[in-house]
Amino acid sequence: MRTRPTGLAAGLLTLALVVGLAPAATAADSWRVPTRSWLTLTGHGYGHGHGMSQYGAEGAARRGLTHRQILDFYYRGTRWGTAAGLVSVVISADTSDDLEVLSRRGLRLRDTAGGTVELPANGAKRWRVVVTATGRNRVLFKTDRWRRWRDLRGEAELSAGGRPITLVTPAGLRSYRGRLQATAVARGSKARDTVNTLTLEAYLRGVVPLEMPASWSPEAVRAQAVAARTYATYERAHRTGGRLCDTTSCQVYGGHAAEHPASNAAIAATAGQVLTHRGAPAFTQFASSSGGWTSAGSMPYLAALEDPYDDWAGNPVHDWSLRLADTAVERAWPSVGDLTGIAVTRRDGNGEWGGRVRSLTLTGSKGRVVVSGDTFRSRLGLRSTWLTFRVAAR
Repeated sequence: MRTRPTGLAAGLLTLALVVGLAPAATAADSWRVPTRSWLTLTGHGYGHGHGMSQYGAEGAARRGLTHRQILDFYYRGTRWGTAAGLVSVVISADTSDDLEVLSRRGLRLRDTAGGTVELPANGAKRWRVVVTATGRNRVLFKTDRWRRWRDLRGEAELSAGGRPITLVTPAGLRSYRGRLQATAVARGSKARDTVNTLTLEAYLRGVVPLEMPASWSPEAVRAQAVAARTYATYERAHRTGGRLCDTTSCQVYGGHAAEHPASNAAIAATAGQVLTHRGAPAFTQFASSSGGWTSAGSMPYLAALEDPYDDWAGNPVHDWSLRLADTAVERAWPSVGDLTGIAVTRRDGNGEWGGRVRSLTLTGSKGRVVVSGDTFRSRLGLRSTWLTFRVAAR
């Protein structure tokens, strides 16, 4: 079995709460909203709250917990395992249908229908793969102008022996390790995605410093490295085609340019380490700040837990406040008309005010609408669903 957290963390094991049906809110969870009002929202945490709190991981590291103890606290019921292999990531910044890179020494081209060659030192400044009118992949190179080099039977893949390749995108130059391939978005399509395929460990070097400051405590960054490695391994097994994205819908991935020596060291120190559940990679969701309680997720190891580590002096989102005009809600839900009332109807039962909002009802001059806490947060750009209201006239 895993080593359990010691001290306060171990004591909190008895307080772990897996939320089933969320309890109804109290009668005090409703507010009358006069015309021309200010809504002051006070809340805790940042993000969905599932799994590890990143600020909590730093707070725990500052109290002396190791990365294993941090992860054992946030992902109860998981075991330790290993993972390796390759990952493929769709590069969202490359919105064009071509694949264009800067020339560099050792640049190689593989035709997926067979054959790999090192591109010649012919004075080329750039190499480019385009799709012809007949659907073939054509390789061009640029000196003073673009010139045709050859047509391929399959798709094009560029690599440089693991050294970074600079990709030209409409958003600017970006460098990536591993291989870059122009891949048809569907069989027979002339539209192309640029896909970066590289080792799991090299991929993490472009992820971890974008998900957590590399300058944080080494044990916190190590915890992030394991959580990110596990999450990528889970996503690789569950996404269509096994391809990850490079945005917050998966994990933020910035390629070679994002790498930092401190996070690289954390990745190396935890090489191959992942968390598993029933022999498979765990779904290790994480969020910026729990606010003092994590939120129950879709897996048994994503339980709601009181989090003693999230509240430390460097966490600016453990507590937060935001003032909105009532018109902001009216614009978000125009079917309500002039907003006259807000009633929270269900919370998750954990922490101050009864915890995170599961649902609320907005009432106005034209009618009423029932809104989930997640939709309310998303539509208004709020930090979390763990919140309460105060109403005052404008």
